[in-house]
Amino acid sequence: MSNRRCSRALWHREPQVTPASLERRADLQAALLRVAQQDRDALRTVYAMTSAKLHGVCLRICIDRGAAEDVLQNVYLKVWQRAGSFDPAKASAIAWLCAIARNAAIDWRRSQRYEDPLPADLAETLVDDDADPSAALAQDGERAQIFRCLEELEPARASAIKAGFYQGLSYPEIAEAMDKPVGTVKSWIRRGLMQLKECLSREQ
Repeated sequence: MSNRRCSRALWHREPQVTPASLERRADLQAALLRVAQQDRDALRTVYAMTSAKLHGVCLRICIDRGAAEDVLQNVYLKVWQRAGSFDPAKASAIAWLCAIARNAAIDWRRSQRYEDPLPADLAETLVDDDADPSAALAQDGERAQIFRCLEELEPARASAIKAGFYQGLSYPEIAEAMDKPVGTVKSWIRRGLMQLKECLSREQ
């Protein structure tokens, strides 16, 4: 999955940058900087521009829709409290927001003591500066292809990829969860992604 897409294929492809997308990024960044000045109207703007995307991040980790909605409200509370720490020089506004959503959802899931592996990543992999809600149907079809191809992988490789790309876990976290060396986990994911790329190419 690309470092700049929430639900793309599992290898890197640069998103198309358009004047409209650049304007959206600038508008979101400006609104978030105003939130740092305790501007409630700006927070409403940030919510309107990002709630659908961040709800998707929360839902894919929490799985339960009601829980995802509760977590999302907590996300915007955190945004209100932490907007002063946002630094445009270090991350885009949507990347910063996705990271908060991802971490809040993972914290909720851990609090519920879930034992099964999470579903798809998020932090950096959950970020799409050019996200368009109208693309949801196409993305759903792409996800279906990915899941079909994951079923063709060896179980260990599939589990490692799901933990990394659907849960947002780091290599050390996956290694700890699977009780395997970090090098083994990296190898599983690298080889599994190569197989996924071949499988997805066949399905085009």
